[in-house]
Amino acid sequence: MNLEKVISGFFIILALTMNFGFFYGDPTVLEQHNRYELFIAIIVNLIATIYKLGDKTHLGAVLLATSLVADIQLIAAASVWALGEYVTGMNTETVTAIVSLSGGALLANIVSVVLFTGDVLKSKR
Repeated sequence: MNLEKVISGFFIILALTMNFGFFYGDPTVLEQHNRYELFIAIIVNLIATIYKLGDKTHLGAVLLATSLVADIQLIAAASVWALGEYVTGMNTETVTAIVSLSGGALLANIVSVVLFTGDVLKSKR
């Protein structure tokens, strides 16, 4: 068993589940989306990105790209939240934009988990 693959897989799957936890709920109701969960999703996604940096294969590059997309989407969601909170005021449009951006990150994380699972299944012992 490769400990580095276990830790990397752990953070890839944790990033997906944390992102889903934030995304789940009515996209127009801010109370159903916790700011701390978004913050933790960003941190876990960044850790997953760091673990993907060492892989020099073609699949590793694609995994890194999906992770970077998720990072950018989640950081954009947090930025929109901060702008809405401190500059423009929170409204339904702002909340929907935050949840939509996290949904894009969720899709990137799903692609990452599917690719990671496919790589694990095709690898030989």
